[in-house]
Amino acid sequence: MQITGHTRLGCLLGSPVAHSISPMMYNEAFRLLDMDYVYLCFDTKNVDLKSMTRSLREMNVFGFNLTMPDKERIMEYLDEISDAARMIGAVNTVKNEDGKLIGYNTDGIGYISSMRSNGYDFSGGEMCLLGAGGAASSIAVQAALSGVPALHILNRQNGRSYPNAVRLADQINAKTGCQADVTDLNDAGAVRAVLERSLLLTNATSVGMAPHTEGFPLPDPACLHPGLTVSDIIYNPRRTRLLEEAEKAGCRTSNGMYMLLYQGEAAFHIWTGQDMPIETIRSKFFQ
Repeated sequence: MQITGHTRLGCLLGSPVAHSISPMMYNEAFRLLDMDYVYLCFDTKNVDLKSMTRSLREMNVFGFNLTMPDKERIMEYLDEISDAARMIGAVNTVKNEDGKLIGYNTDGIGYISSMRSNGYDFSGGEMCLLGAGGAASSIAVQAALSGVPALHILNRQNGRSYPNAVRLADQINAKTGCQADVTDLNDAGAVRAVLERSLLLTNATSVGMAPHTEGFPLPDPACLHPGLTVSDIIYNPRRTRLLEEAEKAGCRTSNGMYMLLYQGEAAFHIWTGQDMPIETIRSKFFQ
C-alpha cells in the first residue's frame, strides 16, 4: 500500500480512539481491493466538532466514522441524514458526495448481523438493552425492525440520557410492532423482573470499557440467569466484567468485535459502493 498524490483520506472521530482497530480493518480492505484510500483516527476530546467537520469537508475526505461522544453532536453539521439515522437520533458514518456530507447509522445493522452470525434469533424472545445513547438507539431500532417482540430499555431515571430512552421507546412503539418500555436502572427489583422475562441482555454503554474495566452496568450480578444470552458492544477488553459475571452465571456471551466488523462492512459499502472482503478481514483481525 502506497500513499500517492491522489490518495483520499477517511477517518474516525471520537474520544478515546487510540484503541480502535478500524484503521487496520479499513486500510487492509483498501489494500486488498487496490483502492487509493487511507484511514486514520483523530481524537476529538479537545476539538470543536463544527470546525473539524468544516475542515474535513474542505480536505475532500471520502467520509468518516464517529464514536462516542460525537454521534449525536455531528448531526447539526451535516447536509443530509438518512431516515434510519434520524429515527435513531445518531450518526456513525458520514459520506462525502461532492462536498455534501450525508449521515448514516450502521451500528444497529452491525449488531444484528453479528448476533445472527452467532445463531441468535431476534424474533425468539424479549430483550433488555442497557443505554440510550447513539449505539443503543441504533441497536434498539434495528432490533425492533428485526422482530423482537418486546424491548426493555434499562436506564437510570436520574441520568441525563433518560429522556432519550423515553423518546426512543415512544418512537419504537409508534413506528414498529415491537412493544418498548423504559425500566429505571436504580430499581433493582424492576431490573431483575424484566431480565427474568428476557432471552437477551445487551450492554450498549461504555461501562466496563478500558481503562475502567472494573465497571459493571447492572445493580447486581445476581440478576443474571442461565437462560440469558449476554452481549456487550465493548471490544476493549474483549471480556468485560459483565461478560465474566455472565459466564459465571451460566449465560451464553458475545462481545462487540463482530458488531464492529459488520458495521464496518456496511460503512465501507456506503463509501465505496464495493463489498469489503469480510472473511479475510475477519480471519486477520477478529480471531
